[in-house]
Amino acid sequence: MTLFYFALPTPLFRSPTSFVIEDSEGNLLGASIAGDGQWRFPATDAVPDKFAKCIVLFEDKRFYFHPGVDPIALARAIWQNVAGRRVVSGGSTISMQVIRMSRNRPRTVWQKIVEAFLAIRLEAGYSKAAILRLYSANAPFGSNVVGLDAAAWRYFGRTPAQLSWAETATLAVLPNAPALIHPGRNRALLLAKRNALLERLAATGSIDRSTADLAKLEPLPDKPHPLPRLAPHLLERFKKEYRQLDMAVTRIETSIDGDLQRQVADIVDRYHRNLSANGIHNAAALVLDVETGQALAYVGNVHSPQTPEAESHVDMLTALRSPGSTLKPLLYAAMLADGLILPHTLIPDIPTQIGGYTPQNYDLGYDGAIPASRALSRSLNIPAVKMLQQYRYQRFHPFLRRMGIHTLTRPADFYGLSMILGGCEVTPWELAGTYASMARTLNHYRRYDANYSPADYHPPSYLKNATASPEKATERASVIDHASLYF
Repeated sequence: MTLFYFALPTPLFRSPTSFVIEDSEGNLLGASIAGDGQWRFPATDAVPDKFAKCIVLFEDKRFYFHPGVDPIALARAIWQNVAGRRVVSGGSTISMQVIRMSRNRPRTVWQKIVEAFLAIRLEAGYSKAAILRLYSANAPFGSNVVGLDAAAWRYFGRTPAQLSWAETATLAVLPNAPALIHPGRNRALLLAKRNALLERLAATGSIDRSTADLAKLEPLPDKPHPLPRLAPHLLERFKKEYRQLDMAVTRIETSIDGDLQRQVADIVDRYHRNLSANGIHNAAALVLDVETGQALAYVGNVHSPQTPEAESHVDMLTALRSPGSTLKPLLYAAMLADGLILPHTLIPDIPTQIGGYTPQNYDLGYDGAIPASRALSRSLNIPAVKMLQQYRYQRFHPFLRRMGIHTLTRPADFYGLSMILGGCEVTPWELAGTYASMARTLNHYRRYDANYSPADYHPPSYLKNATASPEKATERASVIDHASLYF
């Protein structure tokens, strides 16, 4: 009894799986080939009803009634093999095939006996639905395609649930003879097998006669379809962060809005075509939902393989970049919150030299004295440096960390006053998260009865079901108060 209980390894399959990312509706955004060179998607929670009916009828019509071994099928196989003096049928049930795929041993009589024993053990520990899921996720479908999900996308460009009866029947007969899928090889035999299965489906009442006749008219798949590449940089990021995210499988459902992702990617490509003539080879875009901080669109870079120097494989959203003038509003808000300035406080905009550092405005001009709010709206450099000199960069450095920017890993003295003009490094991902947190805090001011929640400041996420920041008791004060955020 002990031997029977521990006969099956856990997990049953250890083969590497493809990294797969889906949008918030479960549609495929992209996938990468598994570590062993196979297209093998992680197992899904359910097998489409069409495929379940097709595979059971084709491979193991008494699947729901036997305990893992079908004596009738085995007896018939032995008789056929003896009568034909060759191996005509193996008599394996779906459960036995799952065991064979998991063990990957040579096909001998002894191995068949072992598979029968382990199939009974499999049935004792798994439901019929679970066994079908294991079969569907690990069956070979020709070439380097393993599993129903990968096969549906590679041969038909759709999810298994969206396949027609003809397409589903085609995939159902492939694991029995995967080589039939090769274009130009045994196509007539594949067509005959598919149509025979459609006939059996009609005979058993799974589909009506007209459906079967129409399904027979559908063509067989030709060459494999390329998989969607709607968010290639997000896919690569998931591959790098997979272990940090503590995921059980290599498939995630992201927060990305598929339609918005396409629109944003098109906009980025259109602008890139116009700007590339001026030597601007990179562009990226990130759209966040302010309320949740979840990414709705993630375009890490343009796809420009014809321009090697552009290095379009680099994800610009996670790359360290100069923030330019994007930190100026944070300094302005910090000084407003501390009462150091008001929107109309005059800031000197005059030729300035501080310890050998000589900042200049973009237009190389000077306004003499200018209101702080106008200096910010015009993104003037000299007033910004003057403001940081007053606020002190040693104080601004930890303030930025409190706001969610954690890439300034060097001491404040390393950056100095040039920090406010882009003399430091941030990622667009963290910067967008910081601005979203500020907007979220402002939007929630009335909800919290003029109080603030520290949980409103949190980094963005691209996971659909990401764990939200734990709710904390509201406080009377915040990193930046409501009035400063408003102005």
